[in-house]
Amino acid sequence: MPKRNSSVVGREFGNGVRGAIEQSGMTQRRLAQLLDWQEAKVSDLVQGKGGVTEFDVVRLLSYCRAPHTDVEQMLTLYRESREKCWLLFPEDGVPDQLRSLIDQERLASKIYVWTMNLVPGLLQIAGYIREVAEKSTRKLTPADIDALVRAKLDRQAVLSYEREFVFYVHEQALRLPVGGPVVMRTQLEHILMMLLRRYITFRVVPTAIGAHAGLASNFTLLVYETFEPVVYVENLNTGLFLEDKATLDMYVATLKGLDRDALDPEQSRRLITSMLA
Repeated sequence: MPKRNSSVVGREFGNGVRGAIEQSGMTQRRLAQLLDWQEAKVSDLVQGKGGVTEFDVVRLLSYCRAPHTDVEQMLTLYRESREKCWLLFPEDGVPDQLRSLIDQERLASKIYVWTMNLVPGLLQIAGYIREVAEKSTRKLTPADIDALVRAKLDRQAVLSYEREFVFYVHEQALRLPVGGPVVMRTQLEHILMMLLRRYITFRVVPTAIGAHAGLASNFTLLVYETFEPVVYVENLNTGLFLEDKATLDMYVATLKGLDRDALDPEQSRRLITSMLA
């Protein structure tokens, strides 16, 4: 099946269009009739494939009687869908980039993760998540932290046999005593339990090798069956989805370097076991 020409922000825009249509109580066919469009045009919008003008977007949302705030948000997404990347700034305690990342992980067939300083989010336990959030310089209230812990744990529902996961993790992330000895021991035990799942591969980049291929940054590579791959990079207060081919090629090359530098899965499992001993 050929991969569809749909960006991450385009798919986010499409989700908004779908929501507006559903809230209006109309079918896509009825809306297409009112707009004097082919039904396929509405279908392409819902799938995030674009093919419309800004005026078309306003017309569609007007027929759907979308609130003014929703119209402004949709127009912002529409304009950003023309860019090669999508930069997100969180507006509340549960970051927008986390919600968007969850949506993209659910669509992916294979997910590669590289982390240098922390256990990958998809493998973190509640106590570990809470400790990291409490030490953050972001102004999070206790309620914000509770919501963030719930959101990150709910995100882990994506860990299923329907997709494949490859984690590359630096040894220092496993030795950093986040939350103290008890939390860290429970965290490492949880990782070992997760490694019993055949669709999860976990490989450690050992401290002893020194410089390695992943020094630039942590990142996630999302591979889809029907869309082009996407790289996600998270910083203190932003999330960035990267989609242009030149950038993707650089991250793929980094993964090849990590594959060269990392211990194999069995060696990695033995290393974690030795830390527990």
